[in-house]
Amino acid sequence: MSTEKILIIGSNGQIGLELAATLRKNYGFDNVVCGDLRALDNQEGPFEVLDVLDKDRFHEIVKKHGITQVYLLAALLSATAEKNPKFAWDLNMNGLFHILDAAKEGLIKKVYWPSSIAVFGPGTPRVNTPQYTVMEPNTIYGISKQAGERFCEYYHQKYGVDVRSIRYPGLIGWKSAPGGGTTDYAVHIYHEAIKNASYTSFLAAGTTLPMMYMDDAIRATIELMEAPAEQVKIRSSYNVAGMSFDPEGIAASIRKHIPNFTLSYNPDFRQAIADSWPQSINDAEAREHWNWKPEFDLDKMTEVMLSNLK
Repeated sequence: MSTEKILIIGSNGQIGLELAATLRKNYGFDNVVCGDLRALDNQEGPFEVLDVLDKDRFHEIVKKHGITQVYLLAALLSATAEKNPKFAWDLNMNGLFHILDAAKEGLIKKVYWPSSIAVFGPGTPRVNTPQYTVMEPNTIYGISKQAGERFCEYYHQKYGVDVRSIRYPGLIGWKSAPGGGTTDYAVHIYHEAIKNASYTSFLAAGTTLPMMYMDDAIRATIELMEAPAEQVKIRSSYNVAGMSFDPEGIAASIRKHIPNFTLSYNPDFRQAIADSWPQSINDAEAREHWNWKPEFDLDKMTEVMLSNLK
């Protein structure tokens, strides 16, 4: 049985629900503690009510369960953060500091913290965006994630903290509702395809963005966390790539299963966010350092999404 005791903070979110299920399968049901602001109606397994900004409560849970690893998923995402920038900064940054400080003090051994393609900006090369490049984010989410990357690397270099991170592209899954991101249209479109055979996109035609099916994202996260420390050569955050498409591309994939599906457009404030992000990602370092490789392309993802949502 695993000697690791894992705490997932922000476990009720889009990533947290699926990550918890996979980690419990891998490490044992009782060795993974979920933490969020409130319990779900159907909450299973060890759970603690936790606001990541409450440092004392966090320390209490770490000591109570003998936590060795923390996955910090609690954050305000891109579109939501723009509506409340000061709170987004407070949550995204001070939550991270509480976890990094606990690792610095030896309370926990290993930290996972997700970054995002939002760290890039209008000056970044948008096609095949490299690991190392110009980064001038112009959203509060992207600014906080870029700052978080710098602090992760700083804590590793200065204090030896074993912190690991991935820059997630847009994530698509069927098990939970989207969490307020700019790429959420690619989840909504499948729901609406089944319900109404139509969808109105809040992003304009031709808006190509990097995306990843949730199973690949969960696998990448765990593979990075389980990689030997000497293979993890980037402590800011790794580029990872899955696929890239625009709204019409995903609509064409859906029409292979729902031929009468129609797509229309009504771009909103999220368009400006999407226009500042990459169209495709170069993840050569992740592939070289810890053998990352995606398994899902667009058509394979569409087939799984539609069959499960139905």
